[in-house]
Amino acid sequence: MPSMPEPTTRQRYEVILTFLLLTALFSAFFYYFLTHGIPASAGRLYSWGIMWSPGAAALLTARFFRRDLASFGWHWPRPASVAWCYLLPLGYTFVAYLLVWLGGWGGFPNQDFVAQTSVALGWGKLPAWLFVPCFFFFNAICGIVPGMATALGEEIGWRGLLVPELARVTRYTKVSLITGLVWAVWHFPILLYGDYNNGTPAWYGLSCFTVLVVSMSFVYTWFRLKTGSLWTGVLLHASHNLFVQAIFTPLTRDTGPTKYFIDEFGLALPVVCLVVAWLFWRKRRALAPAASERRPELLRAV
Repeated sequence: MPSMPEPTTRQRYEVILTFLLLTALFSAFFYYFLTHGIPASAGRLYSWGIMWSPGAAALLTARFFRRDLASFGWHWPRPASVAWCYLLPLGYTFVAYLLVWLGGWGGFPNQDFVAQTSVALGWGKLPAWLFVPCFFFFNAICGIVPGMATALGEEIGWRGLLVPELARVTRYTKVSLITGLVWAVWHFPILLYGDYNNGTPAWYGLSCFTVLVVSMSFVYTWFRLKTGSLWTGVLLHASHNLFVQAIFTPLTRDTGPTKYFIDEFGLALPVVCLVVAWLFWRKRRALAPAASERRPELLRAV
């Protein structure tokens, strides 16, 4: 069979616009329920649904434009990339929270959380010095796979379709900025009208969250273009959610100003991730020459 002609720049923009419109359409259904005080039991289902909205939009867009799904980057990356994508979020999260603890903006550990969770897990009343490492390794091992299942839905859209399409019409820096802003704005309805926040003023939480997500986009985009695999984004995304939301945030004791410094809506993580983004931006020339930057499926880790 004759090969399909290479899409024009206009056609690529049509793909991107279609994907964004479908993502907004699919997400709107879940936005409604997630911002209208539904029970927690139902909220989990709607959260799964909205996280898979970008993925569903990407798959439908690819079907409509007759794109090969292999271009999404389904192959598993090399072990070194897997290790980097799992451990990097742990590294920047640890640095951010260590600064919070040392600065007195939050305490460690949260004794109430330790006592309640130890009993809830069936571990009895473990002392904090024993509970913390057990809780950490238990979550780090058992929590990553469920996290990947939910993150995959988003990543099929952001790093499976959006990043490769943008990378064929513009450069790494713009790809990272555009994807990061789209990714951040997609969260705004839940941040403003739902319960996906930590109680800081809206302007403050949105600012911190946007800086964080755009910074992370530079890292996710770099790995996607370097390895050609969307699984790097899945691992980074799942690892970030795991270490920030399930481990470091609940283990941090509130000392008053804590909510202004921790989690995705506080100051510490965005500042640290800005530095990480800058480091990856400096490594942008390691990706490929300009002519190859627009062919991310040709890029592989060495």
